[in-house]
Amino acid sequence: MLKRGGNIMLKPLNNHVVLEVVEVELTTASGIILSREAAKPSHSEGVILAVGEGRILDNGQRLPLDVMVGQRVIYNGFGGTKVNHQGKDLVIVSSEDILAIVE
Repeated sequence: MLKRGGNIMLKPLNNHVVLEVVEVELTTASGIILSREAAKPSHSEGVILAVGEGRILDNGQRLPLDVMVGQRVIYNGFGGTKVNHQGKDLVIVSSEDILAIVE
């Protein structure tokens, strides 16, 4: 559950995760400036702000998620639902769309 000042902002359901989008660098290490289209990867990075309680299995048990709040992750850039909530660019994705944890 994502909270700010005691007020609940967004609570993802089941196996969904709320991510804050991390902007892609538009300048390479050598100083070359890329256009937004050239810099746009097929995946995106984000920081987890909230996680759901997990997927419900056929037997009724809940399978918890493998990720937690605060982790930086790479997710499928074509998946999820983009939202702007309280001035922040967020995306809500299924846990299956998370490809890796950045350590």
